[in-house]
Amino acid sequence: QVQLVESGGGLVQAGGSRRLSCAASPSISRIYSMEWYRQAPGKERELVASISSAGSTNYADSVKGRFTIARNFAKNTADLQMNNLRPEDTAVYYCGAGYYNSRDEIVLLMGQGTQVTVSS
Repeated sequence: QVQLVESGGGLVQAGGSRRLSCAASPSISRIYSMEWYRQAPGKERELVASISSAGSTNYADSVKGRFTIARNFAKNTADLQMNNLRPEDTAVYYCGAGYYNSRDEIVLLMGQGTQVTVSS
């Protein structure tokens, strides 16, 4: 089964930290990019952070210096370390991945999401 599974969401106080993890199915082997998105109530989904297979990272301006994305190639995971959290970081966080399937076609996959709530 091809899927992404997020974990680590929950309730955290402002100023605190949280680590999200995204696990890709073992059958997904040629991942060229993994990302974290978020969607707050009443707002559009936005890209929070991304990391390429070469390790290049990009971050939304609103999280630069506070969030860090990292990949574990052996475990086929991508983690998002979130520090100094703010109430405006409250959202459902989604993991995304782009990979090549057995026919060399590009496939874009998204997880089910995990809720992060930051209390003031």
